[in-house]
Amino acid sequence: MKIWISKTKQDLGRRAASQGAFLLREALAANGNATIVVATGASQFEMYEALVAEPDIDWAKVEVLHLDEYVGLPATHPASFRRYLAERFISRLPVPPLAFHPIQGDADPAAECARLSGLIADRRIDVLFCGIGENGHLAFNDPPADFETEAPYHVVELDEACRRQQLGEGWFPKLSAVPKQAISMSIRQILSADAIVCSVPDARKADAVAAAMEGPVSPDVPASALQEHPNCTLFLDAESGRLLK
Repeated sequence: MKIWISKTKQDLGRRAASQGAFLLREALAANGNATIVVATGASQFEMYEALVAEPDIDWAKVEVLHLDEYVGLPATHPASFRRYLAERFISRLPVPPLAFHPIQGDADPAAECARLSGLIADRRIDVLFCGIGENGHLAFNDPPADFETEAPYHVVELDEACRRQQLGEGWFPKLSAVPKQAISMSIRQILSADAIVCSVPDARKADAVAAAMEGPVSPDVPASALQEHPNCTLFLDAESGRLLK
């Protein structure tokens, strides 16, 4: 695990994007194509702004999957993660990617998990971009997370702390409007990526960052699983990293 602490969120975003772009160029040079997994949420704003401006990436040879989506939300909903990605990332690329495989949150959840799991089976994931939740979640794997499932995607229950984070970030007008379930990439599938770029700004994430990086690896702090990945880089700002010893 490598950790970079920047003074500002903007610098964090630039550093994370630079690392992701470097890894992506390496994968394209070695294999002629690449697959990335992308995250959403307020923690990724600055990273995407910088990533779409990175030069010398042949996006036409890159396939894009993503980590999670609310169950029952259509793509037109303001909080839909596939809408977020379409607006903040896909549409801003200099050329369209080879493919974008969004999670269809309003499809039958079991059937959608099966479709996604088939899509990702035996696929090399070159770079996975993620964040860490206020409750220590990784993707939408809230505590206590399932560290054992080998299903690439699964349906998860969202705890109240997670749902309150979504409310606090302004995605929903009230807590009762935040869905209680999501389709999420599993912990084991996340850890199967060749490289992980994790962006975590803001003071409200400081407790989760300290628990995930300096505590034991535990389902009670799902993001602690990142400690076991051989090529994970964590990008923090001064506020989110302030409790690290």
